[in-house]
Amino acid sequence: MDYDYREAMKLDNQLCFPIYAASRVITQLYTPYLKPLELTYTQYIVFLVLWEEDGLTVGEICKRLMLDSGTLSPVLKKLRDRGYIEKKQSASDERSFIITLTDEGRALQEKAGNIPLQVGSCVKFPLDKALQLRELLRELLENNSDHTKGEN
Repeated sequence: MDYDYREAMKLDNQLCFPIYAASRVITQLYTPYLKPLELTYTQYIVFLVLWEEDGLTVGEICKRLMLDSGTLSPVLKKLRDRGYIEKKQSASDERSFIITLTDEGRALQEKAGNIPLQVGSCVKFPLDKALQLRELLRELLENNSDHTKGEN
């Protein structure tokens, strides 16, 4: 069978589009739950990383979230300005900065504690399929992370 670029160029035949669109839908589901906390989705996922392991470098947070420092830096600045995090130069490497939660940042975890459950109840997808999809997407990211390393 010959390659038909016209068929390949149809939106419905792209893997990227349903992933992109689903990501937007899922992110939008978080909005009504994050809004009372005055958080964006990106700020929320930064908190998820820091609530799991506090005291990470900016580079470690970038790696965990697959974001570049140009995207993460303004997010961290806003969180620091709001008193949720502190940013200090690393004692072992003056080029690195350590991000730690303040008491206010740690307290926010309890206020946000129901968000996964609330969003999960909005997703119209059986749990077993959601878990399978999560694992497939993790595999896709792991298998293709070499292609994005130069962008961070």
